[in-house]
Amino acid sequence: MASQLPVYLFTGFLEGGKTHIIQESMEDQKFNSGEKTLIIQCEEGVEELDFSRFWGQNVYLERIEEESDFTRARLTEMVKKRRIDRVVIEYNGMWLLRTLYENLPEHWAIYQEMMFADAATFLSYNANMRQLMVDKLQGCEMLVLNRTPDGIDKEEIHKIVRGVTRRASIAYDYPDGHVEYDEIEDPLPFDLDAPVVTVADDDYAIFYRDLSEEMKKYDGKTVKFKGIVARDGKHILAGRHVMTCCADDIAYHPLVCVFSEATNLKTRDWVTLTGKIKLEKHALYNGVGPVLYVTATEFAVKPAQEVATFY
Repeated sequence: MASQLPVYLFTGFLEGGKTHIIQESMEDQKFNSGEKTLIIQCEEGVEELDFSRFWGQNVYLERIEEESDFTRARLTEMVKKRRIDRVVIEYNGMWLLRTLYENLPEHWAIYQEMMFADAATFLSYNANMRQLMVDKLQGCEMLVLNRTPDGIDKEEIHKIVRGVTRRASIAYDYPDGHVEYDEIEDPLPFDLDAPVVTVADDDYAIFYRDLSEEMKKYDGKTVKFKGIVARDGKHILAGRHVMTCCADDIAYHPLVCVFSEATNLKTRDWVTLTGKIKLEKHALYNGVGPVLYVTATEFAVKPAQEVATFY
């Protein structure tokens, strides 16, 4: 079996600081101790990489200027030219990450994904290009906000980021060189230690995202929530349609349900379910996922807002 080729992915919008952090990383012997590194740049910013300052001098550059050229064949050809130890990708902020994920060659594995943004324009980008912002936030492990001005609205930025992901750390890099980390407490809107974890209608999106990101902490928990049923032969699902950023990304996010007795529930029924979550392999998850062993069922009136959101 071929070994994995590590990929370090740097996302964000033009002038967000991606090139600068790549330059600093390649000059740092802690990160670059001589590995043969291929840097793939997908946009041309104001700052250019200075290869003469890189430690080790084993760094190569390739450019992809059009999203249609970001293909598996093109990427594979790039590494065939040399025996590469790892890849650094500076991704174009105007391209959806789906293009990257779908075209990564076999055995390429994303080891780290970081997003960089100009703190002064972050809120404007979010307001005007929300779908692209969400696209970049969903998978990143850390958001770095560069050139942070005094008095920036950290509460609003925290709300935007946490509306998409609870996993990403948030770092503020100030012009004088010091860095501050987001330490705003972010409690869940329901009590995970309660005998029955009751999820309010307005909190389903947060519940499902947290369940998806940290399934183990829900294993064995008894939960209660309202959802719409989808029935496919012997399988019964219940959940909500969730909108992350806009109408185009609305998707059904259900749990697989197991009933101890036959049920007459049918597709599009609204119900309030109580049951215990067990993490199990299931065909509908293509692996391990949360299976709800239902202990109580009540027909319900659909919520005032049928599509669940994070706001």
